Amino acid sequence: MAANINRVVLVGNLTRDPELRHTPAGMAVCSLRIAVNTRRKDSSTGQWTEKPNYFDITVWGNQGESCAQYLAKGRPVAVDGRLEWREWDAQDGTKRQAVEIIADSVQFLGGRGEGAGGDGGNQFVPAGASGGSDADFQGSDDDIPF
Repeated sequence: MAANINRVVLVGNLTRDPELRHTPAGMAVCSLRIAVNTRRKDSSTGQWTEKPNYFDITVWGNQGESCAQYLAKGRPVAVDGRLEWREWDAQDGTKRQAVEIIADSVQFLGGRGEGAGGDGGNQFVPAGASGGSDADFQGSDDDIPF
């Protein structure tokens, strides 16, 4: 029997400042929104283009409080987490649905006060990943099957 896997790893930039709230029980919950560019080769022109994809991230507890305190719009981050489906009733009575990412870890990339661009020498390794590096890859981008 195959195992179920629900894992997401994203590296991108915050599109807005973090929003911190607290549950009635006092648990911190921070909402982030990040943009991650996808590179594609235009078949008609042969030029590489970038298309942004936007993701909603939820960070719970102390890590959420740290995100709210130290992160700001434009800051590069790495997120390791899982997808979760939510359904709720909107104020107008309609049913709403969304897929969001529940972060298990958020790594702040770049230096303090540094916005988009550069990673400040930090390298993100997702939870559970081997410590392999890009130097271990002995091919070109054309060898990657996606």
